[in-house]
Amino acid sequence: MPKRNGLVVARTRAEARDWRRQLQAQGKRIAFVPTMGALHTGHLSLVQIGREKADVVAASIFVNPTQFAAHEDLGTYPRAEDSDLQKLAEAGCTFCYCPSPSEMYPAGDSTRVTVKDLSHILEGEVRPHFFEGVASVVSRLFLHVGPDVAVFGEKDFQQLLVIRRMVQDLGFPIEIVGGATTRETDGLAMSSRNAYLNAEERARAAAVYRVMTETAAKVETGERISAAAEAAQQALLGAGFASVDYVAVRRGDTLAPFGGDTAPVGVTGRLLIAARMGKTRLIDNMAFVRK
Repeated sequence: MPKRNGLVVARTRAEARDWRRQLQAQGKRIAFVPTMGALHTGHLSLVQIGREKADVVAASIFVNPTQFAAHEDLGTYPRAEDSDLQKLAEAGCTFCYCPSPSEMYPAGDSTRVTVKDLSHILEGEVRPHFFEGVASVVSRLFLHVGPDVAVFGEKDFQQLLVIRRMVQDLGFPIEIVGGATTRETDGLAMSSRNAYLNAEERARAAAVYRVMTETAAKVETGERISAAAEAAQQALLGAGFASVDYVAVRRGDTLAPFGGDTAPVGVTGRLLIAARMGKTRLIDNMAFVRK
């Protein structure tokens, strides 16, 4: 297989499986970091976790069409394969799977993976197609690459839980590891879509982290969830966000509602926010423990 920027690069599932067989024959444990490219420090932090968990780290770069709706940004999603491969090599990756859409979804493709319930709340309500696309592509990536461990960022916390559920239900022999959200100096979660923000929007976007931190502190001390969430929504709108899709306070393991208007003492929860700054949709989340 050819190398680019020091990495072995596979374009087909057959090439990916050949690489995996060679590594397994050597007794190597493989960690895997799936990405859609446009890599930033957050992605590379997941590679570092993979290095700690396995002998070899693989990544993938694939902008997955099945997780985009017709009105979303599939065509304009940032793509920078050459620089991405360089970043991966410098971070310690040795292999990258870069398939074409037709390799991932062959002619006549008609199979999708659906994780019920968890896929239909929060992000799943706003983007009903999204998690079916995620589960379908991640399951295929797992089958093609065959890793022992896979690392996903906690910034997409609901996605992480969906993948854990899928792996448990389908019996993939893969350990799923979450990596902490990497943030800019002002708290904004790193995201490839931050590149869509102009200078003024970027400055205002930092309000997400401030509002999220304030709201989590309120819930931790027993303030009513409904009041804290409403205050957060108004604060985001006041900071210049065009709209707020949700401010949700949920159980940390299932994202189910608490069933009351305060979090139970001692319970770990997760605060999740989705809001639009101009045309850019930002999501973030934060763990909390009720005191």
